[in-house]
Amino acid sequence: MDINFSLEEAVRKRYSVRNYTDEKIKAEEQSFIRSFVSSLGNPFGQKVNFHYLDKKSTEDEKILGTYGVIKGANQYIGTTIKLEKMALESLGYEMETLILYLASLGIGTCWLGGTFNRKGFAKAMDIGEEEIFPIITPIGYAAEKKHIKEMAMRKMISADKRKKWEDLFFKDNFDISLDKKEAKDLEFPLKMLRLAPSASNKQPWRIVIKDDSCHFYEYKEPGYSDRFPYDIQRIDMGIAAAHFDLAMKEKNIKGSFNMENKPDIELPENVEYVFSWTRK
Repeated sequence: MDINFSLEEAVRKRYSVRNYTDEKIKAEEQSFIRSFVSSLGNPFGQKVNFHYLDKKSTEDEKILGTYGVIKGANQYIGTTIKLEKMALESLGYEMETLILYLASLGIGTCWLGGTFNRKGFAKAMDIGEEEIFPIITPIGYAAEKKHIKEMAMRKMISADKRKKWEDLFFKDNFDISLDKKEAKDLEFPLKMLRLAPSASNKQPWRIVIKDDSCHFYEYKEPGYSDRFPYDIQRIDMGIAAAHFDLAMKEKNIKGSFNMENKPDIELPENVEYVFSWTRK
């Protein structure tokens, strides 16, 4: 997977677009997007399938509802997985990498997990019942003005706010916050991670730096994933991994993800170990 765009520029440009123009993505750019998708991979080893949809080519557009959240979008990309260990994290990693690439092209997107007619889109995208269909995104060009529901949603979830550095990053255990100076060459990757999007902007990731490893934990929001047959915040953990890993690669810092390097530290309530990144 060759990332030929500035990560920080893409992270700064990306935001959740919910109101789109009628302008269609040019055929040449669509070809670039499909080629980029075909090059995608993830460090967790699970297969992620991508599906494309042009709403105007669908026989019954009425089944493709987004409950008023998205306006004007005609093109969508969906993702499916088999619900296996680390599959949700794999999906989050690959989809966010694609979304950052699209942002670098000036193409708008919006993560949709609970606000789309899953059955309708699954039928239109010819998705089989054996696949889990957690996420879609519209793709297109942002309209100049946001619609009223979009503005209300952004305000409700504090879309532009991020948790403080000291609430997310720790040294050796959860009792000691990581000082930015102590982060050294990890400061940029952690900074990019902090700016990652997440469902309802919950930002569930917590990172403990210990020895030569960064240990990723999920703060499991009580009751948040109850309406899904899976922990949707595991997708957020994959998104966090993408921001961190792409930043490490951009800075040529060598390392790899693993699930065997779990440290023996006391965990706060509702916090669960997910994976580690270890420096080579």
